[in-house]
Amino acid sequence: MRFPDGFVWGVSTSAYQIEGAAAEDGRGPSIWDTFSHAPGRIADGGTGDQACDHYHRHVEDVGLMKGLGVRAYRFSVSWSRVMPDGAGKVNAAGLDFYERLTDELLGQGIAPYATLYHWDLPQALEDRGGWPSRDTAERFADYAAAVHERLGGRVDTWFTINEPWVAAFLGYAAGTHAPGRRSAAEAFRSAHHMLLAHGLAAGALREAGARRIGVALNLSPVLTPGQLGDQDQELTPEDAGAVSRIDALLNRQFLDPMLRGSYPPELLEVVERHAGLDHVRDGDLDLIARPIDVLGVNYYAPHVVQAQPSQPGEPAFPGSEGVLFAATPGPATAMGWPIVPSGLTVLLRRLAADHPGLDLMVTENGADFGDGAHDADRVAFIQAHVRAAHAAISDGVRLRGFLAWTLMDNFEWADGYRRKFGLVHVDFATQRRTERDSARWFREVIARNGLPAAPRPTLETVAARAGVSRATVSRVVNGEASVRPEVRARVQAAVEELGYVPNQAARSLVTRRTGTVALVLSGPRHDNAALVSAVVQYATSVLEASGHQVRLMLADSERSHRRVLAEAEGRHVDGMILLPPDRQDPLAERLAKTDVPLVLLGGPVVAVDEAGGGAAVARHLRELGRTRPAVLTGPGAAAGERARGFLEVFPRAEVSDDAGSLLTGRTDAVFAVTDPLALEVLGAARAAGLRVPEDLAVAGFGDGEAGRHTLPALTTVAVPVTELALALARSLLSALDGQPVAPSVLPVHLMVRGSTVSGGR
Repeated sequence: MRFPDGFVWGVSTSAYQIEGAAAEDGRGPSIWDTFSHAPGRIADGGTGDQACDHYHRHVEDVGLMKGLGVRAYRFSVSWSRVMPDGAGKVNAAGLDFYERLTDELLGQGIAPYATLYHWDLPQALEDRGGWPSRDTAERFADYAAAVHERLGGRVDTWFTINEPWVAAFLGYAAGTHAPGRRSAAEAFRSAHHMLLAHGLAAGALREAGARRIGVALNLSPVLTPGQLGDQDQELTPEDAGAVSRIDALLNRQFLDPMLRGSYPPELLEVVERHAGLDHVRDGDLDLIARPIDVLGVNYYAPHVVQAQPSQPGEPAFPGSEGVLFAATPGPATAMGWPIVPSGLTVLLRRLAADHPGLDLMVTENGADFGDGAHDADRVAFIQAHVRAAHAAISDGVRLRGFLAWTLMDNFEWADGYRRKFGLVHVDFATQRRTERDSARWFREVIARNGLPAAPRPTLETVAARAGVSRATVSRVVNGEASVRPEVRARVQAAVEELGYVPNQAARSLVTRRTGTVALVLSGPRHDNAALVSAVVQYATSVLEASGHQVRLMLADSERSHRRVLAEAEGRHVDGMILLPPDRQDPLAERLAKTDVPLVLLGGPVVAVDEAGGGAAVARHLRELGRTRPAVLTGPGAAAGERARGFLEVFPRAEVSDDAGSLLTGRTDAVFAVTDPLALEVLGAARAAGLRVPEDLAVAGFGDGEAGRHTLPALTTVAVPVTELALALARSLLSALDGQPVAPSVLPVHLMVRGSTVSGGR
């Protein structure tokens, strides 16, 4: 499978994620410096202060790229390194670095692709209004001209802005990215001003003689669950409306102004309702629609939605009320992102049809699959997307290149350093770089200008292509009626496409199977009702999509325990997921003695970093200057782990199971091991006349709905309930297929609110 001559293979990175040297050579702070240093904003407490130290190691890193054989390197320029105040005086030392970098790239035969904005707005401009202010767009044009004046003769391709949807809606609406604001109105204004900044910068670059100008957008096909298996499936009017609305918010909000000179009418209705339209001035759209030479496509996964009238809107998608963002069955990355390579083909075909004659380039594609050096999953992921890109080229799409995300492990924004996207592993303690298997594989792809001949397809190949389990493929091969029609069609299409010939293993895999799995709720979980709801919804969705019937069983008495055990011992189910209560429960031990595969929440296979969450609360309180904290404990092993993590930071903290006993004046902070217990503390504090957080800081665990709406809102530890549910389901599917099941301990996230920080959210 060869690509056209001249096809560009490369890698992408961004400044704040890799450069480090945050306060060297005149660099000013960016919004990500401020955001990452705020307690609770970053999952592991990390910052980009040092990151990969690329500022001092760029020669070594360019050497890595040379070794891979890449033809192009897309990096981003730090606005605050070039203009520390965001405007006015240019910092020559900052531009010196990018001059050294581009000279090194050119010396190694690598084309420099410069992105002018990858989310790191100078803090000085944020202080003057940020992207909701029109002035920021005008300052961006000045900055673009200053960078081109120094680097114009060196840079091959200029990308103005990277993923403006993320910067606008995660940064200004959802508040999960810098600068952490939560205003739909500010998000829509920011999006328009980023588009305006693109247009103004494109004009400035073109006037200065830039060779090639583009923009990099995060784009995704928006599909219903049924369309994942059949993209031509006819939609109900309600689902069609949901798909169109999310597509307008995510994709056409940026594509249409840039490439058509207009906003979609249905988007304008949403914008006007949330932000008005006075920020869109006469002549803006003409500036925004200035011609570009290449559209960068950052693709990771589709968005899967369906109409659901009672569904509240997602904060990152203002105007999405009545739309459910659905779970996607099938394989996923370590971040829980569904793996759907065919979505890239669909997206590229659509862009080519909507905007004929425009050159396209995949400017980001990659995945987190953990920290190992032998990353077969990452190889399979990128390989599948390279095949999807080739399929689009075969259909006549003008795709000019494929840039992998990313060269090396780095600071992954709000996830800190716990996500690993790199072809090259980085040991951040020593800054040692080590190629992963994926780097060696990518080197071979570049050398061949394509993929080697495909080996004979296996059961696993068909399962990966169809997005189902090996057992589901086997059921289809054996003609079992239990597989849903849309899943059967997906598997049959993969079998035909790959030319798969079933072997004896495929035909015998389903022997002695019932096709049924049990989801067992063993009593109440007081710490997080949302967790149970998510497991029921998402785990059931994944299991059913893989061809299993799901039986929901309640085990809250000795009699019901006996009934569940009888199902397992009689092999009436193929496997079980058990959600134990928040107290000791003998059922898990009894089930473990049967031959039925068992996945236990909180067990050795799927668990939450309970101790890490407790430690995060303790570190937060210590950073606030609290010196006399206490722990309010509760029943169950999880509560004990949370308390243990807290006590590792504060070993002398008082521990009690009575909220009232902790409010005697000796204590200046209380960590309650569940949100309900924390709410008890808040009530007791009010009754005692204590001010929260001035006299007493209070934090919980679980991020329950009630804690978000109490006054003050509760600082708490958020449990990744959706990821937990999906991990449980996938672990059970692996066990059913006879595959080894790797332990999965999911990280938690500290949510800082008003119960610990005055004026907090």
